[in-house]
Amino acid sequence: MNLSDIGPVVLVGAGKMGLALARGWIAGGLPADRLVLCDPQPSEFATQFAAEHGIRLQASPIGVLTHVLVLAVKPQVIYEVMAEIQPIVGSYTLVLSIAAGISLVGLSEGLQTERVIRTMPNTPAQVGRGITGAVGLSISEEDRETANALLSAAGQVMWFDDETKIDGVTAVSGSGPAYVFYMVEALAAAARRQGFDEEQAMQLARATVTGAAALMDADPSPAGTLRENVTSPKGTTYAALQVLMAPDGLEPLLDRAVRAARQRSEELGRT
Repeated sequence: MNLSDIGPVVLVGAGKMGLALARGWIAGGLPADRLVLCDPQPSEFATQFAAEHGIRLQASPIGVLTHVLVLAVKPQVIYEVMAEIQPIVGSYTLVLSIAAGISLVGLSEGLQTERVIRTMPNTPAQVGRGITGAVGLSISEEDRETANALLSAAGQVMWFDDETKIDGVTAVSGSGPAYVFYMVEALAAAARRQGFDEEQAMQLARATVTGAAALMDADPSPAGTLRENVTSPKGTTYAALQVLMAPDGLEPLLDRAVRAARQRSEELGRT
């Protein structure tokens, strides 16, 4: 399905993630007159984006004809938002939610419809390099194709039949970019301790991570093989990996971090 065949699409929440999706849709061929942005307090970026592309921007979706309703609001306010917008949801409306932790049952009950898809994209969607986990248990094949066309405009899409996988997606890829950014900060801090100034240290750290990511994207070899290619026996990388791969090293640390993120995702669904 082409984006030009979809619409109207109403995006509730014009924050960073919502705008990342909207940029992908417009770039992918969704006509601007089929997209409505709704945010009671739009940012300067949202206002500018709407003006540049001739997209309708308003405080509320009430009164707008909706084929696809995309909820890009924070989980802490989603129930309040759903109570407000439920009147515009009909049998013709497909709902996509990117709110962390909010279950299909919660979405269905809040909007009085079973045509809901729970998704979790991540911030690289802003540059078309995101990955989104998605699950919809009461949708048609056409609904799935519609959602896939919208979500794939921001990057890769993985579909699941088990909703519990989405909490895992949230913990791994949804929050994962922050883990990588923090690793850059930590690597730069280590570089400063080696005598580099702040600018030099950050340049080294950023280029190392972005370069490694580009190499991994270009080379389909397993990550472990790429690691081994850099590691000479008993060399400098080997010495560093003895620390990172120790029983109390990076893997158990990341495991604890992912578990904490998943637990919080599950908690958000219960609040």
